[in-house]
Amino acid sequence: MKKILFLITTSILLFSCNNFLDVPPKAVLTTAEVTSGSSVEGAVIAAYSSLGNDSYMTPLSLWFYDGLRSGDTYKGGGGQNDDEDLAFMEISESRVDMGEFDNIWYLLYCGVARANSALNLLNTLTDAQYASYGTGATREQRMAECKFIRAHFYFKLKILFNRIPYFDETVPAADYATTSNTALTSEELWNKIASDFEYAYENLPATQTEIGRINKYAAEAYLAKTKLYQAYGMGDLVGSKYLVTAPGTIPTARKSALDSVITECNDIVAHGGYSLAPDFADNFLSNNFPGGPYEDGPEAVFDILYSVNDGTMYGRLDMGDCLAAPFGVGCCDFHKPSMNLFTAFKTNSKGLPDANNGFFNWPTNSSAIFAEDTVPNLAVNTVDPRIDHTIAIPGHMFKYDPTTIYDSSWNRTPTLYGFFASLKENVTDGKNNFDYVHVGPFYANDKDRAEIRYDDVLLWLAEADIQENDVTDGMALINKIRDRAANSTGLLKYADGQYESHYKIGDYPTIGVTQAYAFAALQWERRLELALEGNRCFDLVRWGIIGNYLNSYYASESKGIPSYLSAGKFVQGRDEFLPIPLAQIEFSHGVYTQNPGY
Repeated sequence: MKKILFLITTSILLFSCNNFLDVPPKAVLTTAEVTSGSSVEGAVIAAYSSLGNDSYMTPLSLWFYDGLRSGDTYKGGGGQNDDEDLAFMEISESRVDMGEFDNIWYLLYCGVARANSALNLLNTLTDAQYASYGTGATREQRMAECKFIRAHFYFKLKILFNRIPYFDETVPAADYATTSNTALTSEELWNKIASDFEYAYENLPATQTEIGRINKYAAEAYLAKTKLYQAYGMGDLVGSKYLVTAPGTIPTARKSALDSVITECNDIVAHGGYSLAPDFADNFLSNNFPGGPYEDGPEAVFDILYSVNDGTMYGRLDMGDCLAAPFGVGCCDFHKPSMNLFTAFKTNSKGLPDANNGFFNWPTNSSAIFAEDTVPNLAVNTVDPRIDHTIAIPGHMFKYDPTTIYDSSWNRTPTLYGFFASLKENVTDGKNNFDYVHVGPFYANDKDRAEIRYDDVLLWLAEADIQENDVTDGMALINKIRDRAANSTGLLKYADGQYESHYKIGDYPTIGVTQAYAFAALQWERRLELALEGNRCFDLVRWGIIGNYLNSYYASESKGIPSYLSAGKFVQGRDEFLPIPLAQIEFSHGVYTQNPGY
């Protein structure tokens, strides 16, 4: 058994979120049975289990809601009618009746419900009673784990839907139907989420003996992330419109949140024991890759764990990302990196991002330029090495395997979505190992998914430093990230020792740099370092630039293969957040208020 925390136990049935079903009970559990040691621990494990309870159409990695809504990816798949709601999402035509929105709302609240159920049981016990179970943990520690999990799900709900109903373990189920999604302001919701992470930080140990248990520094990191989003006033309403600050600015009233980000991140740097992995690739390799183990490495602050060969039929697999496998290795060629993202990795003569950023022009015959050694101008242009860690390019190795060359024939609908594939969530193709598991038509894997890495923490700190005009420290942190990228070329060689691309990456200047220059560098670095990992759209929203950015993207990107993007139009004041699902408004009998503009 590789990972223990995500085993599906019978206790999950006791703490399901399906309590709206009117099913006669087969038996009645006594209070003593429900609050026994095994039941309480089972409830906590059920809460942990919800972290990976996604499916191919409800990904908790949020790739539907990030890449497609930020210009980093095209939908992919078999065409515009293949999961067509995603095609509408890609051009900012979200509708209140889309099933994907109802599914993710439901799944995230299932996670909240499991955490609340475990907290309810823990609240019935004294510290001494819990200690008698001999788990090696305190009651407060288990409560802290559950509050962290609850806050994790509420964070995702907040950045997706903004106006959400909030229930903790003290709210009777009878009150759910009358709790409005506007009962709390945006600021109050952020404070609720932050409060759970603060409790977790104060009551969790610095390290855990069981792999996968949350520690205090994971909680502190998530608290810093929450405060960073709160600092921008993300989700605040002014009348019927969302607050849009000047790009890169912080509302004066929220400087204290920014101060918290700096304090928390500096504490993690000083005491958390994390470090950047020597090679950027280490963050995206499974333990089966030669030279491992790679998972749970020095950069892993908060990972979602998966497993295989754990006694279940297929294992606890990452089904939420399985659609991203290209046809050459599996199914179904979704989550296709955009040409806009590909181009962003170009560097200039100093090894810095090329502000002109135009080294690829869509050819008349798109397939011709993707022959093996003629990938868009990579033979004559220099690029950031992270391009080959992020994007599968025809003629290049697939996932660092010199025996497997990614071929343009692996693409399902190249005339619509081009010839690239996403690499980070994928694994080697299975010819020489067993990284992929065949589940029906899908090919999934058990590689852990990083929710928070140490590089992300460093970039939050850099962002907060720059916002407070500490440009020198902020730029030093950005350069630290870039230095690691520059040294991450060891796995980017073919069998004959030749590199896949011409790499050139340099440090930014740190002397005489303006705050505006530094913030622009920070924005570039977040995109290049964290591409395709579920951050970009939400970064653009909190920076206040997503409207102009996406409308410019639609106009330029539609000149090439994805001509369908010409129909895209981002409406500022509406499209920053998803609509409240129509099904949820109907279930609430009108208690919920729809988001502006829908």
